[in-house]
Amino acid sequence: MHFLPAIDLKDGQCVRLLRGDMDKATVFNDDPASQARAFNEAGCDWLHVVDLNGAFEGKPVNADAVESILSATGTMKVELGGGIRTMDTVDFWLDKGVTRVILGTVALRDPDLVKAACARHPGRVAVGIDARDGFVAVEGWAEVSEMTALDLARKFEDAGVSALIYTDIGRDGAMEGPNLEATMEMARAVSIPVILSGGVSSMDDLEAVAAAGGDLLEGVISGRAVYDGRIDPAEATKLLGG
Repeated sequence: MHFLPAIDLKDGQCVRLLRGDMDKATVFNDDPASQARAFNEAGCDWLHVVDLNGAFEGKPVNADAVESILSATGTMKVELGGGIRTMDTVDFWLDKGVTRVILGTVALRDPDLVKAACARHPGRVAVGIDARDGFVAVEGWAEVSEMTALDLARKFEDAGVSALIYTDIGRDGAMEGPNLEATMEMARAVSIPVILSGGVSSMDDLEAVAAAGGDLLEGVISGRAVYDGRIDPAEATKLLGG
């Protein structure tokens, strides 16, 4: 299981939101490249990056910051989401050196694009499923759809998606622990590897995920707890084994 520290980008800075609210952003580092370098030096093998402005605007906004991260990641693999809603944007970021792109809003709006991207870039396309009370939220979490997270996950069962990144919005940035029950339910429902995101706030949380997740979960994402010093990236990587 991999530990993926998160860099969420807003206006070129590393921030964390509380439950997806852009008006409740805390800036943790104004130099994304240095933050990426620190995670690389800690031994993390994956980095989770989200262009928050891009998620709201539907197109890449923090491209300069992302490129600075890519130049500083060394041996780390980078997954990127936020504002990736066309094949041209998928191609652009994968050509720039992103290991895999995360398609979120477009996975609900245009699932055929996801399937086409998977066929064009095998193993390099993940789907981000962000849920509020079990229903998929899109457009930077500003809109909640009528589709359940599980139903959306099942749509891509045979599409070649490399991973599902499941985020419980109610837990994100709240430091209240992850929604392990819903995440494990998704992991059992589909054969696609699932990554847990949202609410992981301590090493105890990581130990609980490791104990419950076993071979079912591919990884765990954490942001605020890392910046607050509650989770040490090197220790987390060692605990999860990757």
